[in-house]
Amino acid sequence: MVLITIEGIDGSGKSSLITSLKENLQDLCPVFTREPGSTWIGDQVRRAISEEMDPVTEALLFAADHAAHVRQLIRPCLQEGKLVISDRYSDSRYAYQPALLEGIIDQPLEWLRALHDGWTIPPDRTFLFVLPVSLAHERMREKGKREHLEHPDLLEKVQKNYLALAEAEPSRFVLVDATKERDEIAAFVAGSIRDFYERSRSRRQR
Repeated sequence: MVLITIEGIDGSGKSSLITSLKENLQDLCPVFTREPGSTWIGDQVRRAISEEMDPVTEALLFAADHAAHVRQLIRPCLQEGKLVISDRYSDSRYAYQPALLEGIIDQPLEWLRALHDGWTIPPDRTFLFVLPVSLAHERMREKGKREHLEHPDLLEKVQKNYLALAEAEPSRFVLVDATKERDEIAAFVAGSIRDFYERSRSRRQR
């Protein structure tokens, strides 16, 4: 019934938020999922990321994982009236891949949108974590993470793309200051999700 997505550059704190939401929203019995990784195709996407595959191949793998995710989990759960919360979704594609496809595909965002047109399910509400790239990179260094998608120059472009998406759809996006304390962020997002879900359910019951 309601699809919530959590977005933001790597190192923004999304994983910690998901852990908190599982506890704070357990009475709503939400379905938690993520991209990539919820399907066998997602496992191959993660392998592609680690091997720095060709950007076009990588983008198509992400799209294939998304298609399987929508068909196998997202659509059935929504049809059953469930609350679905996804750690990354289609907006990750629209933020990351255009930065990687620059100079390879003309108008990469439009190409990606056309690739998803007609079958993807748009989120009802998206929480976008925003923070200085330098802070995100410092957090990743502390965790010892090393992937080509986490380079500071790339993340600057990605965050700029995210903010452009949010500006284009202000009614769907909620910007979250990811520099705040984790508990404060978790309480805000959990409260916002609960309110949005209950209002959506009330409208459908009228």
